[in-house]
Amino acid sequence: MMGMETALKKLSNRENLSAQLAYDSMTEIMSGEASEISMAAFLTALRLKGETIEEIYGTSKVMREKALKVECASENLVDTCGTGGDGAHTFNISTTAMFVAASNGVKIAKHGNRSITSKSGAADVLEALGVEIALTPEAIGKCIDQVGLGFMFAPHFHASMKYAMPVRKALGFKTIFNILGPLANPAAAPRQLIGVYDKSLVPVAAEVLNRHQAVHAIIVHGSDGLDEITLTGPSYAAELKDGKVTEFVIHPEDYGFALCTREDLVGGTPQENARITRDILAGGQGPKADIVILNAGAAIYIGGKAASLQEGIGMARATVREKKALKVLNEFIAVTGKGI
Repeated sequence: MMGMETALKKLSNRENLSAQLAYDSMTEIMSGEASEISMAAFLTALRLKGETIEEIYGTSKVMREKALKVECASENLVDTCGTGGDGAHTFNISTTAMFVAASNGVKIAKHGNRSITSKSGAADVLEALGVEIALTPEAIGKCIDQVGLGFMFAPHFHASMKYAMPVRKALGFKTIFNILGPLANPAAAPRQLIGVYDKSLVPVAAEVLNRHQAVHAIIVHGSDGLDEITLTGPSYAAELKDGKVTEFVIHPEDYGFALCTREDLVGGTPQENARITRDILAGGQGPKADIVILNAGAAIYIGGKAASLQEGIGMARATVREKKALKVLNEFIAVTGKGI
């Protein structure tokens, strides 16, 4: 129990933890050795102090090691995943965008969950669309190779999280776990588009992925608080490429989009969001389709199928117009339902 004890002493003095100490403390949490009181104190103290690159790297390493692994033949896997917790109640933007990216040859290994703060998480909307989400790691690997995308339902892959769940629920505020989900992809996707709920996490998450040897990643936070590239104004971004992190701002108008309001992007129940996803993939137009094209364009660029964000967006636009992504969705539903 030394790790947690030492960590709590340091945190009570607002001292930062080394990656090793953060790793040791998280190991105690995820192996059921830490008491709920220690866990609550650890998560709260980290949150109040503000989590550092070292702390997030150390704790995310534990989550990666303890996760059930997905293996597939496909290389250059891309994950499109947000931290959630933005409280925006939008429709499922990154889940819809993954079908558009996959129809451009990007191999998607999406890691997601049921809703925690909204009405509909990635798992909820996929189920409403008719996708079977309770697949084995082997089946998901085959699905990625066959259809070009797979969905990994987080609770099935992070069983050790069960020790922290009651404490997370009882605390009721965001903790380091909100950041760790997107950093612990079970298929070890080396390319990622990650949306975060806090602007300060943009460069931090990029540096953590750099330590995890990610190949190409873009971390984003909308100026409206969205954990996606937003369409209501600029988005803050950090791109990790060739071991270097570059911060920049994405202005939708520069890519030919009209700005919209937050209300334009609001979703509803999983059933309503499933209908929105289908409508967009069937050639829909308007702000909801535009924000999907914008985010899918980034995933296409990260996946190495486009030389720039601009080119990726152009490819995503054509895909939606030609209804190609709808075919991928229907194939995904058919393949997962067969119990591969």
